[in-house]
Amino acid sequence: MSKLSSSLPLPVASWGQWLSVRGVSSKPTSFDRGLLLLALCLYLIGMIMVASSSMPVAERLYDNPFHFVLRHGFYILVSLCLAAVALNVEMKQWHQASGYLLLLAIALLVAVLIIGRSVNGSTRWIALGPFNIQAAEPAKLFFFCYLSAYLVRKKDEIKEQIKGFFKPLLVLGLLGFLLLMQPDLGTAVVMFITTIGLLFLAGAKLWQFLAVMVAGFAGIAALVVVSPYRWRRITAFMEPWERPFDEGYQLTQSLMAYGRGETFGQGLGNSIQKLEYLPEAHTDFVMAVIGEEFGFIGILAILLICLTLVIKALLLGNRALMNERYFEGYFAYAIGIWMSFQIAVNVGASSGVFPTKGLTMPLISYGGSSMLVMTLAIVVLMRIDFELRMLATETSNKKGGNDD
Repeated sequence: MSKLSSSLPLPVASWGQWLSVRGVSSKPTSFDRGLLLLALCLYLIGMIMVASSSMPVAERLYDNPFHFVLRHGFYILVSLCLAAVALNVEMKQWHQASGYLLLLAIALLVAVLIIGRSVNGSTRWIALGPFNIQAAEPAKLFFFCYLSAYLVRKKDEIKEQIKGFFKPLLVLGLLGFLLLMQPDLGTAVVMFITTIGLLFLAGAKLWQFLAVMVAGFAGIAALVVVSPYRWRRITAFMEPWERPFDEGYQLTQSLMAYGRGETFGQGLGNSIQKLEYLPEAHTDFVMAVIGEEFGFIGILAILLICLTLVIKALLLGNRALMNERYFEGYFAYAIGIWMSFQIAVNVGASSGVFPTKGLTMPLISYGGSSMLVMTLAIVVLMRIDFELRMLATETSNKKGGNDD
C-alpha cells in the first residue's frame, strides 16, 4: 500500500490527473466518467423535479414558490464543493479513521435525541441555524466504513468463529436502538440488510446468515406489532383504499399520481397531486410526481440510471477484491447494496409495494443531509476506481521495466 500511496497525486496536483483525457499518447482516463455522468444526471433530474413538485407548498408556507428550489440548488453546490475536497482523501485515510467515524455516528445519533428537532412526531434533525442535519444519513455511511474495516481485520474470524460474525451485529444493534428511539425504522432496516449482505460476501457461514435474517425479520415484525403507529402504517399499506382519508391517504394520493401518468405522463409541470393533495411530494414521494408527469417511461429511465450506478458500484467492489484491496472492495459493495435497497424501498413505498418509510430517493429527493451523504458515497466510489487505475498503471509500468 505504501508504494501505491507514494504514486498517488498530492491534493493540489491531483486535478491534472483527475481531468486527464485520452490524447495523442492514448493514455486512458484516470477516473470513471460514467459514475460522474450518472450522478450529474440524477442531480439534474432532482433539481427539475424538486422545482416542479415543491412550488405549491413553498408558496403557501413561505410566500415564495422558489424556496425549496433555491435551497436544493444550494445543497447541490455544497455537495459539489464537498466532492472536490473528498476526492483527494485517500482510501487508506478512510480505513484508518473508520473507528473515529463510528464514534461520530454514535455521537450524532445520541445528540439528536437530546437536542434534536421534532417533525411529524419524529426527532431526527439537529438544527444548525436555518439548516437541519438528519443524523441518520451520515451514520449509515460511517457505519459501513467501519464495517468494511472490521471485515478486513477479522476476515478469518468471520469465516471460522461465530463471535466474528456477531460482533458487528452488536454494534448494529446499538445504532439500531438509537435509530428506533427517534423513531426511524426505515434507516435501521437499510443498515441491517446492508450488514447482512456484506457479512455474506465476506464468507460468513450460510446457517449464521439465515439465522440472523430470521431473527432480524422477527424483530422487525415484533416492533411493528407492539407499536400502534407502525401497525397502522402496515394495515394502511395493505388496504389503503379502506381508509383513504386517514392512514391510507398518502398512499392513495401517490397511487392516483402513478395512475394519471400512464405510459408517457401528463407533461412537466402538469401534476395535479403535487397541488398539496400528496404530502411530501418533493421529498419521499417525488417519484410519484415523476410518474404522473413523465409516466412509466420516465420512471423506467430513472430506474435504469440507478441500476447502472448500482451495478458499477458492485463491479467496482469485485474488482477491488480481485486486486486484494479488501477494504475498498467491501466499502464499494456496501454502497452498492445500500443504494439499491434504499431506491427499492423509496419507489416501492410510493407505489404501494412496501409500507411507507421516510427514505429519500438518492440525489433526487429534496434534503440536504441525504444529498451530501450520497454525494460523498459517489465520491468514495470514484476514489476507489481512481486508486485501482493508478495501481494498474503502476503494475503495467513495472512489467514494462522488467521486460526492458
